[in-house]
Amino acid sequence: MRRDVGLGGLPFGYSVRVGAIERATTDMLVPKSFTTLRTYDRKQFTADLTAGVIVGVVALPLAIAFAIASGVTPERGLYTAIVAGFLISAFGGSRVQIGGPTGAFVVIVYGIVQRYGLAGLTAATLMAGVMLILMGVARLGQVIKFIPSPVVTGFTSGIAVVIASSQVRDMLGLELDTVPANFLERLYALGGALPTTSLPAIGVGMSALLIITLWPRVSRRVPGPFVALIVTTAIVWLFKLPVETVGSKFGTLPSSLPHPVLPHLSLDDATRLVGPAFSIAMLGAIESLLSAVVADGMIGSRHRSNMELVAQGIANIGSATFGGIPATGAIARTATNVKNGGRTPIAGIVHSIVLLVITLFVGQLAALIPMATLAAILFVVSYHMSEWRVFVDELRGPRADAAVLITAFLLTVLVDLTVAIEVGMVLASFLFMHRMAEVTNVSALTRAVREGDGDDRGSDLAGRRIPQGVEVYEISGAFFFGAAETFKDTLATVAKKPKVLIIRMRDVSFLDSTGLRALRDVVRRGQRDRTLVLVAEIHAQPLLVVERSPLFQELGEQRIFTSLDDALDHAELHLAVRIPTPLATPVGGPAEQPQR
Repeated sequence: MRRDVGLGGLPFGYSVRVGAIERATTDMLVPKSFTTLRTYDRKQFTADLTAGVIVGVVALPLAIAFAIASGVTPERGLYTAIVAGFLISAFGGSRVQIGGPTGAFVVIVYGIVQRYGLAGLTAATLMAGVMLILMGVARLGQVIKFIPSPVVTGFTSGIAVVIASSQVRDMLGLELDTVPANFLERLYALGGALPTTSLPAIGVGMSALLIITLWPRVSRRVPGPFVALIVTTAIVWLFKLPVETVGSKFGTLPSSLPHPVLPHLSLDDATRLVGPAFSIAMLGAIESLLSAVVADGMIGSRHRSNMELVAQGIANIGSATFGGIPATGAIARTATNVKNGGRTPIAGIVHSIVLLVITLFVGQLAALIPMATLAAILFVVSYHMSEWRVFVDELRGPRADAAVLITAFLLTVLVDLTVAIEVGMVLASFLFMHRMAEVTNVSALTRAVREGDGDDRGSDLAGRRIPQGVEVYEISGAFFFGAAETFKDTLATVAKKPKVLIIRMRDVSFLDSTGLRALRDVVRRGQRDRTLVLVAEIHAQPLLVVERSPLFQELGEQRIFTSLDDALDHAELHLAVRIPTPLATPVGGPAEQPQR
Protein backbone atom coordinates (compact mmCIF):
# COMPACT_ATOMS: atom_id res chain seq x y z
CA MET A 1 0.00 0.00 0.00
CA ARG A 2 1.37 3.42 -1.01
CA ARG A 3 2.01 5.88 1.78
CA ASP A 4 1.99 9.60 0.98
CA VAL A 5 5.05 11.35 2.29
CA GLY A 6 5.99 14.97 2.57
CA LEU A 7 9.30 16.79 2.95
CA GLY A 8 12.07 14.77 4.54
CA GLY A 9 10.11 11.51 4.17
CA LEU A 10 7.65 12.50 6.90
CA PRO A 11 3.99 11.61 6.49
CA PHE A 12 2.08 14.07 4.36
CA GLY A 13 0.49 16.73 6.56
CA TYR A 14 3.02 16.25 9.37
CA SER A 15 4.66 19.64 8.76
CA VAL A 16 1.25 21.27 8.70
CA ARG A 17 0.36 19.73 12.07
CA VAL A 18 3.73 20.76 13.53
CA GLY A 19 3.23 24.31 12.28
CA ALA A 20 -0.23 24.43 13.84
CA ILE A 21 1.16 23.13 17.13
CA GLU A 22 3.95 25.73 17.10
CA ARG A 23 1.48 28.54 16.40
CA ALA A 24 -0.79 27.31 19.17
CA THR A 25 2.19 27.16 21.54
CA THR A 26 3.32 30.70 20.74
CA ASP A 27 -0.25 31.96 21.18
CA MET A 28 -0.58 30.46 24.66
CA LEU A 29 -1.40 32.90 27.46
CA VAL A 30 0.91 31.05 29.83
CA PRO A 31 4.04 32.76 31.25
CA LYS A 32 7.35 31.21 30.28
CA SER A 33 8.27 31.06 33.96
CA PHE A 34 5.52 28.47 34.44
CA THR A 35 6.97 26.12 31.82
CA THR A 36 10.75 26.70 31.85
CA LEU A 37 11.17 25.89 35.54
CA ARG A 38 9.87 22.33 35.28
CA THR A 39 13.36 21.03 34.50
CA TYR A 40 15.28 23.69 36.41
CA ASP A 41 18.56 22.64 38.07
CA ARG A 42 21.36 24.10 40.18
CA LYS A 43 23.67 24.64 37.22
CA GLN A 44 21.13 26.80 35.42
CA PHE A 45 20.37 28.69 38.63
CA THR A 46 24.05 29.57 38.97
CA ALA A 47 24.13 30.86 35.40
CA ASP A 48 20.91 32.84 35.88
CA LEU A 49 22.17 34.28 39.16
CA THR A 50 25.41 35.48 37.55
CA ALA A 51 23.59 36.96 34.56
CA GLY A 52 20.98 38.63 36.78
CA VAL A 53 23.62 40.33 38.94
CA ILE A 54 25.50 41.62 35.89
CA VAL A 55 22.34 42.90 34.21
CA GLY A 56 21.25 44.56 37.45
CA VAL A 57 24.56 46.43 37.57
CA VAL A 58 24.14 47.44 33.92
CA ALA A 59 20.57 48.59 34.52
CA LEU A 60 21.45 50.87 37.46
CA PRO A 61 22.96 53.82 35.54
CA LEU A 62 20.55 53.33 32.64
CA ALA A 63 17.47 53.46 34.88
CA ILE A 64 18.67 56.70 36.46
CA ALA A 65 19.72 58.22 33.14
CA PHE A 66 16.48 57.38 31.34
CA ALA A 67 14.42 58.81 34.17
CA ILE A 68 16.33 62.10 34.18
CA ALA A 69 16.19 62.33 30.36
CA SER A 70 12.43 61.75 30.57
CA GLY A 71 11.96 64.79 32.78
CA VAL A 72 11.33 62.95 36.07
CA THR A 73 13.43 62.36 39.17
CA PRO A 74 16.05 59.57 39.06
CA GLU A 75 14.43 57.32 41.66
CA ARG A 76 11.42 56.84 39.38
CA GLY A 77 13.67 55.07 36.92
CA LEU A 78 14.83 52.72 39.68
CA TYR A 79 11.24 52.03 40.74
CA THR A 80 10.40 51.18 37.14
CA ALA A 81 13.35 48.82 36.71
CA ILE A 82 12.56 47.06 40.00
CA VAL A 83 8.79 46.66 39.75
CA ALA A 84 8.31 46.39 35.98
CA GLY A 85 11.47 44.33 35.56
CA PHE A 86 10.21 41.78 38.08
CA LEU A 87 6.71 41.55 36.58
CA ILE A 88 7.92 41.29 32.96
CA SER A 89 10.21 38.38 33.88
CA ALA A 90 7.66 36.67 36.11
CA PHE A 91 4.72 36.85 33.70
CA GLY A 92 6.38 37.40 30.29
CA GLY A 93 6.25 35.24 27.21
CA SER A 94 10.02 35.28 26.67
CA ARG A 95 12.56 33.17 28.52
CA VAL A 96 15.20 35.91 28.77
CA GLN A 97 13.46 39.26 28.32
CA ILE A 98 14.73 42.04 30.61
CA GLY A 99 12.29 44.87 31.13
CA GLY A 100 12.50 48.38 32.47
CA PRO A 101 12.73 52.00 31.33
CA THR A 102 14.21 52.40 27.84
CA GLY A 103 15.37 55.15 25.55
CA ALA A 104 12.40 54.62 23.27
CA PHE A 105 10.09 56.15 25.89
CA VAL A 106 12.22 59.21 26.65
CA VAL A 107 10.68 61.47 24.01
CA ILE A 108 7.05 60.59 24.67
CA VAL A 109 7.39 60.58 28.48
CA TYR A 110 9.12 63.97 28.44
CA GLY A 111 6.31 65.40 26.32
CA ILE A 112 3.58 63.99 28.58
CA VAL A 113 5.27 65.32 31.72
CA GLN A 114 5.63 68.78 30.21
CA ARG A 115 2.00 68.88 29.11
CA TYR A 116 0.08 66.86 31.72
CA GLY A 117 2.43 66.63 34.70
CA LEU A 118 3.40 63.57 36.71
CA ALA A 119 -0.22 62.74 37.52
CA GLY A 120 -1.02 62.69 33.80
CA LEU A 121 1.99 60.43 33.12
CA THR A 122 0.88 57.99 35.82
CA ALA A 123 -2.67 57.89 34.45
CA ALA A 124 -1.48 57.46 30.85
CA THR A 125 0.85 54.62 31.91
CA LEU A 126 -2.01 52.86 33.71
CA MET A 127 -4.27 53.23 30.67
CA ALA A 128 -1.48 51.95 28.41
CA GLY A 129 -1.10 48.91 30.67
CA VAL A 130 -4.78 48.09 30.28
CA MET A 131 -4.51 48.53 26.51
CA LEU A 132 -1.54 46.15 26.36
CA ILE A 133 -3.39 43.50 28.34
CA LEU A 134 -6.39 43.80 26.01
CA MET A 135 -4.08 43.54 22.97
CA GLY A 136 -2.60 40.33 24.33
CA VAL A 137 -5.97 38.81 25.24
CA ALA A 138 -7.25 39.73 21.76
CA ARG A 139 -4.28 37.80 20.25
CA LEU A 140 -2.80 40.87 18.53
CA GLY A 141 0.78 39.86 19.26
CA GLN A 142 1.35 38.69 15.70
CA VAL A 143 -0.17 41.84 14.19
CA ILE A 144 2.59 44.08 15.54
CA LYS A 145 5.12 42.45 13.21
CA PHE A 146 3.33 43.95 10.22
CA ILE A 147 4.50 47.46 11.12
CA PRO A 148 6.82 48.40 8.22
CA SER A 149 10.55 48.57 8.85
CA PRO A 150 10.92 52.17 7.52
CA VAL A 151 8.43 53.38 10.14
CA VAL A 152 10.22 51.61 13.00
CA THR A 153 13.68 52.69 11.81
CA GLY A 154 12.47 56.25 11.23
CA PHE A 155 11.04 56.89 14.66
CA THR A 156 13.79 54.90 16.42
CA SER A 157 16.50 57.00 14.75
CA GLY A 158 14.51 60.13 15.50
CA ILE A 159 14.29 59.20 19.18
CA ALA A 160 18.07 58.69 19.22
CA VAL A 161 18.65 62.20 17.84
CA VAL A 162 16.27 63.74 20.38
CA ILE A 163 17.91 61.89 23.30
CA ALA A 164 21.40 62.92 22.18
CA SER A 165 20.36 66.56 21.81
CA SER A 166 18.80 66.52 25.28
CA GLN A 167 22.14 65.45 26.81
CA VAL A 168 24.30 68.20 25.30
CA ARG A 169 23.58 70.50 28.28
CA ASP A 170 24.91 68.01 30.85
CA MET A 171 27.74 66.80 28.63
CA LEU A 172 29.10 70.32 28.22
CA GLY A 173 28.07 71.56 31.67
CA LEU A 174 26.10 74.45 30.18
CA GLU A 175 24.41 76.93 32.49
CA LEU A 176 20.89 76.45 31.20
CA ASP A 177 17.98 76.28 33.63
CA THR A 178 15.59 74.39 31.36
CA VAL A 179 16.03 72.57 28.06
CA PRO A 180 13.10 73.34 25.72
CA ALA A 181 11.03 70.36 24.59
CA ASN A 182 10.85 71.55 20.97
CA PHE A 183 13.89 70.35 19.02
CA LEU A 184 14.60 73.57 17.11
CA GLU A 185 14.07 75.71 20.20
CA ARG A 186 16.40 73.36 22.08
CA LEU A 187 19.16 73.79 19.51
CA TYR A 188 18.74 77.57 19.68
CA ALA A 189 18.93 77.55 23.48
CA LEU A 190 21.97 75.26 23.52
CA GLY A 191 23.73 77.44 20.98
CA GLY A 192 23.08 80.53 23.07
CA ALA A 193 24.49 78.84 26.19
CA LEU A 194 27.75 77.62 24.59
CA PRO A 195 29.83 80.44 26.18
CA THR A 196 29.06 78.86 29.60
CA THR A 197 30.74 75.55 28.71
CA SER A 198 32.44 73.84 31.67
CA LEU A 199 35.83 72.22 30.99
CA PRO A 200 35.60 69.88 34.04
CA ALA A 201 32.20 68.62 32.83
CA ILE A 202 33.60 68.02 29.34
CA GLY A 203 36.56 66.17 30.85
CA VAL A 204 34.32 63.93 32.95
CA GLY A 205 31.96 63.24 30.03
CA MET A 206 34.76 62.46 27.57
CA SER A 207 36.46 60.20 30.12
CA ALA A 208 33.21 58.27 30.54
CA LEU A 209 32.85 57.95 26.76
CA LEU A 210 36.40 56.63 26.39
CA ILE A 211 35.93 54.08 29.19
CA ILE A 212 32.63 52.83 27.73
CA THR A 213 34.19 52.55 24.27
CA LEU A 214 37.51 50.95 25.21
CA TRP A 215 36.56 48.81 28.24
CA PRO A 216 35.23 45.85 26.17
CA ARG A 217 38.85 45.27 25.07
CA VAL A 218 39.72 44.68 28.71
CA SER A 219 36.68 42.65 29.82
CA ARG A 220 33.23 41.88 28.48
CA ARG A 221 32.02 40.34 31.71
CA VAL A 222 31.98 43.65 33.57
CA PRO A 223 29.86 46.25 31.74
CA GLY A 224 31.62 49.37 30.50
CA PRO A 225 28.91 51.86 31.60
CA PHE A 226 29.17 50.63 35.19
CA VAL A 227 32.97 50.96 35.15
CA ALA A 228 32.67 54.48 33.70
CA LEU A 229 30.17 55.40 36.40
CA ILE A 230 32.37 54.13 39.25
CA VAL A 231 35.61 55.67 37.92
CA THR A 232 34.24 59.12 37.04
CA THR A 233 32.19 59.35 40.24
CA ALA A 234 35.29 58.53 42.29
CA ILE A 235 37.36 61.11 40.40
CA VAL A 236 34.78 63.86 40.92
CA TRP A 237 34.43 63.01 44.61
CA LEU A 238 38.16 62.71 45.32
CA PHE A 239 39.24 65.84 43.48
CA LYS A 240 36.11 67.87 44.35
CA LEU A 241 35.58 68.80 40.71
CA PRO A 242 33.01 71.58 40.13
CA VAL A 243 30.55 69.53 38.07
CA GLU A 244 26.84 68.98 38.54
CA THR A 245 25.85 65.68 40.15
CA VAL A 246 22.60 63.84 40.67
CA GLY A 247 22.55 65.03 44.29
CA SER A 248 23.18 68.69 43.47
CA LYS A 249 20.35 68.66 40.96
CA PHE A 250 17.76 66.34 42.54
CA GLY A 251 18.85 65.93 46.16
CA THR A 252 19.35 62.66 48.01
CA LEU A 253 17.63 59.63 46.55
CA PRO A 254 15.15 57.81 48.83
CA SER A 255 16.26 54.43 50.17
CA SER A 256 12.88 52.70 50.03
CA LEU A 257 10.05 51.92 47.65
CA PRO A 258 7.02 54.22 47.80
CA HIS A 259 3.59 53.03 48.86
CA PRO A 260 1.37 52.06 45.90
CA VAL A 261 -0.98 54.87 44.92
CA LEU A 262 -3.60 55.08 42.16
CA PRO A 263 -4.30 58.51 40.65
CA HIS A 264 -7.72 60.10 40.68
CA LEU A 265 -8.76 60.09 37.04
CA SER A 266 -11.80 62.00 35.79
CA LEU A 267 -13.56 61.25 32.53
CA ASP A 268 -12.17 64.44 30.95
CA ASP A 269 -8.62 63.50 31.98
CA ALA A 270 -9.05 59.99 30.62
CA THR A 271 -10.32 61.36 27.31
CA ARG A 272 -7.37 63.74 26.95
CA LEU A 273 -4.87 61.01 27.77
CA VAL A 274 -6.16 58.36 25.34
CA GLY A 275 -3.74 59.50 22.62
CA PRO A 276 -0.61 59.51 24.82
CA ALA A 277 -1.67 56.22 26.43
CA PHE A 278 -2.10 54.61 23.01
CA SER A 279 1.35 55.82 21.97
CA ILE A 280 2.87 54.31 25.12
CA ALA A 281 1.05 51.02 24.50
CA MET A 282 2.05 50.81 20.83
CA LEU A 283 5.65 51.73 21.50
CA GLY A 284 5.84 49.30 24.41
CA ALA A 285 4.38 46.52 22.29
CA ILE A 286 6.74 47.16 19.37
CA GLU A 287 9.88 47.45 21.50
CA SER A 288 9.10 44.43 23.69
CA LEU A 289 8.30 42.13 20.76
CA LEU A 290 11.35 43.31 18.81
CA SER A 291 13.49 42.55 21.84
CA ALA A 292 11.84 39.13 22.22
CA VAL A 293 12.52 38.33 18.55
CA VAL A 294 16.18 39.30 18.94
CA ALA A 295 16.40 37.11 22.03
CA ASP A 296 14.81 34.19 20.17
CA GLY A 297 17.54 34.41 17.56
CA MET A 298 20.24 34.37 20.23
CA ILE A 299 18.99 31.34 22.19
CA GLY A 300 17.07 29.42 19.50
CA SER A 301 13.73 29.69 21.26
CA ARG A 302 10.26 31.08 20.44
CA HIS A 303 8.52 33.61 22.62
CA ARG A 304 4.79 33.83 23.30
CA SER A 305 3.94 37.20 21.84
CA ASN A 306 0.45 37.52 23.29
CA MET A 307 1.59 36.57 26.79
CA GLU A 308 4.42 39.06 26.41
CA LEU A 309 1.91 41.83 25.70
CA VAL A 310 -0.14 40.85 28.75
CA ALA A 311 3.00 40.89 30.90
CA GLN A 312 3.97 44.32 29.55
CA GLY A 313 0.51 45.56 30.49
CA ILE A 314 0.77 44.14 34.02
CA ALA A 315 4.26 45.62 34.38
CA ASN A 316 3.18 49.11 33.32
CA ILE A 317 0.24 49.06 35.71
CA GLY A 318 2.59 47.95 38.50
CA SER A 319 5.21 50.56 37.58
CA ALA A 320 2.68 53.40 37.55
CA THR A 321 1.22 52.24 40.86
CA PHE A 322 4.65 52.50 42.53
CA GLY A 323 5.53 55.87 41.01
CA GLY A 324 7.46 54.58 38.02
CA ILE A 325 7.40 55.45 34.34
CA PRO A 326 6.49 53.35 31.26
CA ALA A 327 8.49 50.17 30.78
CA THR A 328 9.11 47.69 27.99
CA GLY A 329 11.60 45.06 26.89
CA ALA A 330 15.16 46.39 26.68
CA ILE A 331 17.13 44.91 23.79
CA ALA A 332 20.60 45.79 25.13
CA ARG A 333 19.93 44.45 28.64
CA THR A 334 18.26 41.36 27.21
CA ALA A 335 21.31 40.70 25.02
CA THR A 336 23.58 41.19 28.06
CA ASN A 337 21.50 38.67 29.96
CA VAL A 338 21.84 36.08 27.19
CA LYS A 339 25.57 36.64 26.71
CA ASN A 340 26.18 36.06 30.42
CA GLY A 341 24.30 32.76 30.56
CA GLY A 342 20.74 33.78 31.46
CA ARG A 343 18.26 31.28 30.01
CA THR A 344 15.17 31.49 32.21
CA PRO A 345 13.03 34.28 33.74
CA ILE A 346 14.91 33.75 37.02
CA ALA A 347 17.74 35.92 35.64
CA GLY A 348 15.35 38.82 35.10
CA ILE A 349 13.89 38.39 38.58
CA VAL A 350 17.42 38.40 40.07
CA HIS A 351 18.19 41.59 38.13
CA SER A 352 15.24 43.37 39.76
CA ILE A 353 16.21 42.07 43.22
CA VAL A 354 19.76 43.39 42.73
CA LEU A 355 18.37 46.82 41.88
CA LEU A 356 16.10 46.67 44.93
CA VAL A 357 19.05 45.87 47.21
CA ILE A 358 21.09 48.72 45.71
CA THR A 359 18.17 51.13 46.18
CA LEU A 360 17.58 50.11 49.79
CA PHE A 361 21.19 50.03 51.02
CA VAL A 362 23.46 52.06 48.75
CA GLY A 363 20.98 54.12 46.74
CA GLN A 364 22.03 57.32 48.49
CA LEU A 365 25.49 57.02 46.91
CA ALA A 366 23.82 57.56 43.54
CA ALA A 367 23.63 61.24 44.47
CA LEU A 368 27.39 61.41 43.80
CA ILE A 369 27.07 60.39 40.13
CA PRO A 370 28.09 63.24 37.77
CA MET A 371 25.42 64.34 35.32
CA ALA A 372 28.09 64.40 32.59
CA THR A 373 28.66 60.66 33.14
CA LEU A 374 24.96 59.90 32.67
CA ALA A 375 24.97 62.10 29.56
CA ALA A 376 27.89 60.10 28.15
CA ILE A 377 26.05 56.84 28.82
CA LEU A 378 22.99 58.15 26.99
CA PHE A 379 25.14 59.33 24.08
CA VAL A 380 26.34 55.75 23.65
CA VAL A 381 22.76 54.47 23.96
CA SER A 382 21.64 56.98 21.32
CA TYR A 383 24.42 55.92 18.96
CA HIS A 384 23.43 52.26 19.10
CA MET A 385 19.74 53.12 19.02
CA SER A 386 20.11 55.24 15.87
CA GLU A 387 20.92 52.16 13.76
CA TRP A 388 22.51 54.56 11.27
CA ARG A 389 23.71 51.74 9.03
CA VAL A 390 20.16 50.43 8.72
CA PHE A 391 19.00 54.01 8.16
CA VAL A 392 21.44 54.46 5.27
CA ASP A 393 20.47 51.10 3.76
CA GLU A 394 16.78 52.10 3.88
CA LEU A 395 17.61 55.36 2.09
CA ARG A 396 19.21 53.34 -0.70
CA GLY A 397 16.09 51.23 -1.08
CA PRO A 398 12.88 52.06 -2.97
CA ARG A 399 12.09 55.78 -3.01
CA ALA A 400 8.67 55.27 -1.47
CA ASP A 401 10.16 53.46 1.54
CA ALA A 402 12.83 56.14 1.87
CA ALA A 403 10.08 58.78 1.88
CA VAL A 404 8.27 56.98 4.72
CA LEU A 405 11.55 56.65 6.62
CA ILE A 406 12.42 60.33 6.34
CA THR A 407 8.87 61.41 7.17
CA ALA A 408 8.77 59.30 10.34
CA PHE A 409 12.24 60.52 11.30
CA LEU A 410 11.51 64.23 10.81
CA LEU A 411 8.12 64.06 12.51
CA THR A 412 9.67 62.33 15.53
CA VAL A 413 12.40 64.96 15.80
CA LEU A 414 10.44 68.09 14.91
CA VAL A 415 6.86 67.35 15.95
CA ASP A 416 5.92 64.40 18.12
CA LEU A 417 6.46 60.66 18.32
CA THR A 418 2.71 59.98 18.35
CA VAL A 419 2.25 61.93 15.13
CA ALA A 420 5.27 60.18 13.59
CA ILE A 421 3.86 56.71 14.26
CA GLU A 422 0.37 57.62 13.04
CA VAL A 423 1.48 59.41 9.87
CA GLY A 424 4.15 56.80 9.15
CA MET A 425 1.64 53.97 9.39
CA VAL A 426 -0.87 55.79 7.16
CA LEU A 427 1.79 56.56 4.54
CA ALA A 428 3.10 53.00 4.61
CA SER A 429 -0.45 51.67 4.22
CA PHE A 430 -1.15 53.90 1.23
CA LEU A 431 2.12 52.90 -0.40
CA PHE A 432 1.34 49.23 0.17
CA MET A 433 -2.09 49.61 -1.43
CA HIS A 434 -0.53 51.50 -4.34
CA ARG A 435 1.98 48.71 -4.89
CA MET A 436 -0.72 46.06 -4.65
CA ALA A 437 -2.73 47.95 -7.25
CA GLU A 438 0.32 48.13 -9.51
CA VAL A 439 0.93 44.39 -9.40
CA THR A 440 -2.75 43.68 -10.09
CA ASN A 441 -2.93 43.18 -13.84
CA VAL A 442 -5.90 42.99 -16.20
CA SER A 443 -4.89 41.52 -19.55
CA ALA A 444 -6.73 40.79 -22.80
CA LEU A 445 -5.83 37.15 -23.50
CA THR A 446 -7.82 36.98 -26.71
CA ARG A 447 -5.94 39.90 -28.22
CA ALA A 448 -2.58 38.38 -27.22
CA VAL A 449 -3.47 35.10 -28.96
CA ARG A 450 -4.91 36.65 -32.13
CA GLU A 451 -2.15 39.23 -32.61
CA GLY A 452 0.62 36.74 -31.73
CA ASP A 453 2.58 39.40 -29.87
CA GLY A 454 4.71 36.79 -28.09
CA ASP A 455 3.10 37.38 -24.72
CA ASP A 456 2.82 34.09 -22.82
CA ARG A 457 -0.28 35.21 -20.90
CA GLY A 458 -2.51 33.43 -23.34
CA SER A 459 -0.18 30.54 -24.15
CA ASP A 460 -2.66 27.99 -22.84
CA LEU A 461 -5.23 29.33 -25.34
CA ALA A 462 -2.95 28.94 -28.35
CA GLY A 463 -4.34 25.54 -29.21
CA ARG A 464 -7.98 26.69 -28.95
CA ARG A 465 -10.05 28.30 -31.64
CA ILE A 466 -11.67 31.35 -30.12
CA PRO A 467 -14.73 32.39 -32.15
CA GLN A 468 -15.24 35.95 -33.26
CA GLY A 469 -17.33 37.82 -30.76
CA VAL A 470 -15.69 36.19 -27.71
CA GLU A 471 -13.27 38.16 -25.56
CA VAL A 472 -11.25 36.63 -22.70
CA TYR A 473 -9.82 38.91 -20.01
CA GLU A 474 -7.74 37.77 -17.06
CA ILE A 475 -7.33 39.44 -13.67
CA SER A 476 -4.10 38.70 -11.79
CA GLY A 477 -3.46 39.76 -8.22
CA ALA A 478 -5.64 41.09 -5.40
CA PHE A 479 -8.86 42.53 -6.85
CA PHE A 480 -9.53 45.28 -4.33
CA PHE A 481 -10.51 48.95 -4.42
CA GLY A 482 -7.03 50.01 -5.53
CA ALA A 483 -7.25 47.84 -8.66
CA ALA A 484 -10.93 48.31 -9.52
CA GLU A 485 -10.30 51.37 -11.71
CA THR A 486 -7.58 49.50 -13.62
CA PHE A 487 -10.11 46.77 -14.35
CA LYS A 488 -12.71 49.25 -15.60
CA ASP A 489 -10.20 51.19 -17.70
CA THR A 490 -8.92 48.01 -19.38
CA LEU A 491 -12.40 46.79 -20.27
CA ALA A 492 -13.27 50.26 -21.58
CA THR A 493 -10.66 49.78 -24.32
CA VAL A 494 -12.74 47.07 -25.98
CA ALA A 495 -13.58 48.64 -29.33
CA LYS A 496 -16.67 46.58 -30.13
CA LYS A 497 -19.15 45.11 -27.71
CA PRO A 498 -18.40 41.35 -27.70
CA LYS A 499 -21.17 38.78 -27.72
CA VAL A 500 -19.44 36.88 -24.92
CA LEU A 501 -17.06 38.28 -22.31
CA ILE A 502 -15.13 35.74 -20.20
CA ILE A 503 -13.43 37.01 -17.05
CA ARG A 504 -10.74 34.61 -15.90
CA MET A 505 -9.86 34.86 -12.18
CA ARG A 506 -7.43 31.98 -11.58
CA ASP A 507 -4.81 34.34 -10.07
CA VAL A 508 -7.20 36.40 -7.94
CA SER A 509 -6.68 35.46 -4.30
CA PHE A 510 -8.66 38.29 -2.74
CA LEU A 511 -11.81 40.19 -3.68
CA ASP A 512 -13.20 43.12 -1.68
CA SER A 513 -16.48 45.02 -1.93
CA THR A 514 -15.12 47.58 -4.41
CA GLY A 515 -13.80 44.86 -6.71
CA LEU A 516 -17.16 43.12 -6.35
CA ARG A 517 -18.94 46.32 -7.37
CA ALA A 518 -16.69 46.63 -10.42
CA LEU A 519 -17.61 43.07 -11.44
CA ARG A 520 -21.27 43.81 -10.89
CA ASP A 521 -21.03 46.93 -13.06
CA VAL A 522 -19.50 44.86 -15.87
CA VAL A 523 -22.27 42.25 -15.58
CA ARG A 524 -24.99 44.91 -15.67
CA ARG A 525 -23.37 46.69 -18.59
CA GLY A 526 -23.15 43.36 -20.40
CA GLN A 527 -26.86 42.78 -19.80
CA ARG A 528 -27.65 46.18 -21.28
CA ASP A 529 -25.37 45.61 -24.28
CA ARG A 530 -26.58 42.03 -24.88
CA THR A 531 -23.17 40.66 -23.89
CA LEU A 532 -23.02 37.36 -22.03
CA VAL A 533 -20.59 37.67 -19.10
CA LEU A 534 -18.97 34.46 -17.83
CA VAL A 535 -16.61 33.98 -14.88
CA ALA A 536 -13.99 31.23 -14.99
CA GLU A 537 -11.58 29.62 -12.54
CA ILE A 538 -12.60 31.68 -9.51
CA HIS A 539 -11.01 30.74 -6.17
CA ALA A 540 -12.67 30.07 -2.83
CA GLN A 541 -12.44 33.53 -1.18
CA PRO A 542 -13.64 35.51 -4.22
CA LEU A 543 -16.35 32.90 -4.89
CA LEU A 544 -17.59 33.15 -1.31
CA VAL A 545 -17.80 36.95 -1.62
CA VAL A 546 -19.74 36.62 -4.88
CA GLU A 547 -22.13 34.01 -3.45
CA ARG A 548 -23.01 36.30 -0.53
CA SER A 549 -23.79 39.27 -2.77
CA PRO A 550 -26.64 40.19 -5.17
CA LEU A 551 -24.17 39.61 -8.01
CA PHE A 552 -24.67 35.87 -7.59
CA GLN A 553 -28.36 36.15 -8.50
CA GLU A 554 -27.68 38.63 -11.33
CA LEU A 555 -24.87 36.55 -12.78
CA GLY A 556 -26.41 33.14 -12.19
CA GLU A 557 -24.70 30.01 -10.98
CA GLN A 558 -24.77 28.55 -14.49
CA ARG A 559 -22.36 31.26 -15.69
CA ILE A 560 -19.58 30.52 -13.15
CA PHE A 561 -17.17 27.83 -14.35
CA THR A 562 -14.35 25.94 -12.68
CA SER A 563 -12.29 25.81 -15.89
CA LEU A 564 -11.70 28.14 -18.82
CA ASP A 565 -12.38 25.31 -21.29
CA ASP A 566 -15.91 24.89 -19.92
CA ALA A 567 -16.48 28.63 -20.23
CA LEU A 568 -15.29 28.61 -23.87
CA ASP A 569 -17.52 25.63 -24.65
CA HIS A 570 -20.49 27.47 -23.16
CA ALA A 571 -19.58 30.56 -25.20
CA GLU A 572 -19.55 28.50 -28.42
CA LEU A 573 -22.89 26.97 -27.55
CA HIS A 574 -24.30 30.42 -26.84
CA LEU A 575 -23.16 31.73 -30.23
CA ALA A 576 -24.46 28.63 -32.01
CA VAL A 577 -27.98 28.54 -30.57
CA ARG A 578 -28.33 32.27 -29.75
CA ILE A 579 -29.19 31.82 -26.10
CA PRO A 580 -30.91 35.05 -24.98
CA THR A 581 -28.98 37.07 -22.41
CA PRO A 582 -30.98 37.98 -19.29
CA LEU A 583 -31.53 41.67 -18.69
CA ALA A 584 -30.46 43.50 -15.59
CA THR A 585 -32.91 44.18 -12.82
CA PRO A 586 -32.31 47.73 -11.53
CA VAL A 587 -31.94 47.97 -7.77
CA GLY A 588 -35.21 49.09 -6.26
CA GLY A 589 -37.17 48.90 -9.53
CA PRO A 590 -38.83 46.42 -11.90
CA ALA A 591 -36.94 44.51 -14.55
CA GLU A 592 -36.17 46.47 -17.70
CA GLN A 593 -38.33 45.28 -20.61
CA PRO A 594 -36.67 44.50 -23.93
CA GLN A 595 -37.29 46.88 -26.80
CA ARG A 596 -39.52 45.49 -29.53
